[in-house]
Amino acid sequence: MLLKLKSVLQIKSADSLQCRKATMAAKIEFLNSLPPTDPQKHPVLIVGQTKHLSKLTFNDVRAKLEPRVTDQVFSSAIASLHPSPTDSCPLYLNLAVVAALPVKCSRHNTPSRVHALTKLVKSSSVGVDETILIACERSDVYASACAVARAYPLYSRKTSTNAASGTPPTVSVYFLIVSDDSPSVEVPLLSSEIACLQTVSYGVRLAAKIVDMPCNEMNVSHFLKEVKSIGDQVGAKLTVIRGEELNERGFGGIYGVGKAAADPPALAVLSHCPEGATVDVAWVGKGIVYDTGGLSIKGKTAMPGMKRDCGGAAAVLGAFYTAVKQGFSQNLHAVFCMAENSVGPLATRPDDIHTLYSGRTVEINNTDAEGRLVLSDGVSYAQKDLKASIIIDMATLTGAQGISTGKYHGAILTNSEDWEQIGVEAGKNCGDLLFPIPFCPELHFSEFASAVADMKNSVADRNNAQASCAGLFVASNLGFDWNGTWVHIDMAYPVHSGERATGYGVALLTAMCGHFSTDATLLALSPNNASNEDEAKARKKQRRN
Repeated sequence: MLLKLKSVLQIKSADSLQCRKATMAAKIEFLNSLPPTDPQKHPVLIVGQTKHLSKLTFNDVRAKLEPRVTDQVFSSAIASLHPSPTDSCPLYLNLAVVAALPVKCSRHNTPSRVHALTKLVKSSSVGVDETILIACERSDVYASACAVARAYPLYSRKTSTNAASGTPPTVSVYFLIVSDDSPSVEVPLLSSEIACLQTVSYGVRLAAKIVDMPCNEMNVSHFLKEVKSIGDQVGAKLTVIRGEELNERGFGGIYGVGKAAADPPALAVLSHCPEGATVDVAWVGKGIVYDTGGLSIKGKTAMPGMKRDCGGAAAVLGAFYTAVKQGFSQNLHAVFCMAENSVGPLATRPDDIHTLYSGRTVEINNTDAEGRLVLSDGVSYAQKDLKASIIIDMATLTGAQGISTGKYHGAILTNSEDWEQIGVEAGKNCGDLLFPIPFCPELHFSEFASAVADMKNSVADRNNAQASCAGLFVASNLGFDWNGTWVHIDMAYPVHSGERATGYGVALLTAMCGHFSTDATLLALSPNNASNEDEAKARKKQRRN
């Protein structure tokens, strides 16, 4: 009895410690005013492009620098910055620092330079209450806010945290809005703009947290709890189809991939249906909570990191929270295709044939090409049951994506040239970069030819546009003659930077569909908003070819 009691107490103690640690991550708050603080007690980072920093006067930042830094020191520091690509200068020890973002920005980069911003914020943070002052144009505020959010991950299981007091540090972020047309700092952000930044910051950090968490803490059941929590917060309807019900209802892709795992696979849908909506939009996320490769098992060096294979579904969840919170005006469905691709007696074998929700049959020739199977069921459900006319799927789908578009740009594949351009421009606006890959089913889809089924699930020639082929597999379940809009985003590499998740995709989805929002900030991000065309042209002019 004593042994049992001791065991229970240990479990409760561990749960309590886990919950306490989960709350120790820094709190991020966005400000529209600057209360005075002493940098010795409250460190400050001032960051921006040199052309923007040069427009600041000491009065603009005085509240965060006095009494430790003088006007002369501040002006001298700004004048001394020579970024190549970045540069920083301490104003007072390492507690007050001014840093410059890169000057160069090519036409395939984001004008906000957010990748450098995240690195500068990470390297300057000292782990206590602190302030970040960002000098930028209004059009770069959203991307910059997301960049700061990425620098402060929520998940950690380190036991050496220095937060014995149990109070997490607060990171205060204030934007000093400048422009080429004005010689001085403009008025602070509106309360509505601050609210939008707060919301998307939470969405980005939520997505990154889910991706960072290992499968023993973020399996299908845990992920479903996160989905339900977000649904409750925004008042969305939740539908879950799980386990044997998937098999009974014809979801051969999700069921086939996840049936060997101890924790059953699931299709979950959050639906936001406001009055007066006339358009149905579906975001479909690949939620493979762990990918061993199945019976086509990955090697010992290829498997670590496969907790990140749910990055697409995590991004959809964070984006759904942000979009609905900020007033999405049309019907929005977030579809989560969840499974653990495990090894066991029930695992799918190479040569097995599965029938997907679309009715198409698939001969399995590689159990490690599982993401396209679950996504195919998800997009088919969005088409057949949700009647969506716009379907955007997001997935950590292929290693070939990194070869095609690298670790900063996701790959976009779509049946719509207009939406291809929307995705690319939205990526530049929000910082989640995209680059197109070929959409050419008549040349590429033959790679899946099967003698005994409608198709195989892995290509015959791995040197023939693998990333495009993988996306086309998903599209084939809608039909290449479908007259709706289908967009596929492969973000296998941008989902993480080093060993940390980035929350990639949250900002991107909200920007791509910003024209469906009632929020002014999201409307301004959307390339599909006609009023943004002149601004987009002006931004292009600023970039170097």
